[in-house]
Amino acid sequence: MRRIGLIVAIAFALGAPQGQAASLPVHEAEFARAAPPYVAAAKVIRAAKRGDVRAQAVLGWMYQNGRGVPQDYFLAAKWYQSAATQGHGGAQFELGLLHNKGQGVTQDYVLAYMWLNLSASQAVGEDRDFKVRIRDSVASKMTVAQVALAQQMALDWYKAQGW
Repeated sequence: MRRIGLIVAIAFALGAPQGQAASLPVHEAEFARAAPPYVAAAKVIRAAKRGDVRAQAVLGWMYQNGRGVPQDYFLAAKWYQSAATQGHGGAQFELGLLHNKGQGVTQDYVLAYMWLNLSASQAVGEDRDFKVRIRDSVASKMTVAQVALAQQMALDWYKAQGW
């Protein structure tokens, strides 16, 4: 559900009609009033460069999908990585998917599993079930040793964060 919420928020940010902007939170309403996608992209880029974790995740999505910026999986991975290392669950999930497919990064099932596992650990309800199924589908391509390594890497990441 959280992923769907992020996608809906981005869709509104990149093209919600004026009447719908009033029902959005203040920061999303600002994006909704910006007619062309590149205007919204410029605002997201500025916020991402200032260190806004949510903006970094949104910018990764924009680069991944070519919304307001040229499609570029390498830059998508860069911005997802920035947000993911700061604990953004959505960015962790998307970065895991990029590693699974080798888009913008080297295909690496261990890293894919690690990021997907971290994302699933933050999710709840149906969103968690969905993320666990995706993580487990990556695990089906891995050896037992690779899964164990990825799980240890996720645990080490949590310890490094002080969680």
